[in-house]
Amino acid sequence: MNGTLTKWACQVAEAELRKPLPRRWAHSQGVARRAAELTEVLGNDSDLLASAAVLHDVGYAPRIAVTGFHPLDGARFLRDIHAADGRLVRLVANHSLALLEAEERGLRDVLEAEFPLPDDQGLVDALVYCDMTTTPHGDRTTAKERVAEISGRYGADSVVGRFIRRAAPEIFAAAARVEASLAAQPR
Repeated sequence: MNGTLTKWACQVAEAELRKPLPRRWAHSQGVARRAAELTEVLGNDSDLLASAAVLHDVGYAPRIAVTGFHPLDGARFLRDIHAADGRLVRLVANHSLALLEAEERGLRDVLEAEFPLPDDQGLVDALVYCDMTTTPHGDRTTAKERVAEISGRYGADSVVGRFIRRAAPEIFAAAARVEASLAAQPR
């Protein structure tokens, strides 16, 4: 995590999350550490991934949360307040299959109109992998354990519970694609 964009992203995420939401900050740092492990796979996009990783939950920050849907709130904050790179903003807006949760919340049309899904499936998969293999405390886990943890924390009948149940097959598929890319790298 030493690119210029990543340094800026870490400063923004820390300023918004560290004091009001220390657990979210720990998770975001863990997700960024996972992103750093993908440098060989992503090459030129590794700084972008690390930046999206550390900022993906910035929309939870109390002063930023407007709609209560953190991918949308975070992306709007990055776009409107920081004039952040468009690819970065779209990754934050669409992290971890956010379109499915937006649908559960009646916000899919809004999210799609403002922040279209990024074209680079490998980058989208990488962010899903980093987020969904990191615990709320920033530790490593498996995608299956993380999905179960989210479902248990929010409850199966909650908006997030319904979303995570729908998203699970694609989360697992994205994680498998990234793990296959990692395994194919020369050691």
